[in-house]
Amino acid sequence: MYILASASPRRRELLSMVVDEFTVCIADCDETCPARVPLFERPQFLSELKARSVAAKHKQDTVIAADTAVFFGDKMLGKPKDEIEAKEMLSALSGQKHKVVTGCTIIKGEKTISFSVFTDVEFYSLTENDINEYVATGDCYDKAGAYGIQSKGYFLVKGIEGDYFNVVGLPVAELKKHLSAVEKQP
Repeated sequence: MYILASASPRRRELLSMVVDEFTVCIADCDETCPARVPLFERPQFLSELKARSVAAKHKQDTVIAADTAVFFGDKMLGKPKDEIEAKEMLSALSGQKHKVVTGCTIIKGEKTISFSVFTDVEFYSLTENDINEYVATGDCYDKAGAYGIQSKGYFLVKGIEGDYFNVVGLPVAELKKHLSAVEKQP
């Protein structure tokens, strides 16, 4: 049985493109990342934490976990805690390129595969009104970098280089490839 260690409805939808049946078991672990973990490796580190937390209770199953973050300059932008932080993030990203990194971990028994997928995203130059209108939709909350490319945040995006689904929160093609490799191993 496949288990998705995530509460994200977007990840549920995307995983259904890869496997026919799975259950959801939300990881119950401290998602604090130690400062010693390099910035771009943090999503993968966090995906491993989540996967191990769930796999400890489901030893016979295949556990899949993911963590997505937006990186701008030398900062990791998580989910905004409020309207002010959402507007600050979107203002910083306006007219700029940034990286979206999703770390994924698959655990099946003693086998663990972890990987990260990187996608470059460029925003249009946004006016204060553009930002205010978008934030007013509420679409910015519960999303790294304060936007959802799969919904109204798409209108902020000038272009992407890389995997679209990675920006949504789960790089399905790469996941399918690694999942096949795990399933084939004895």
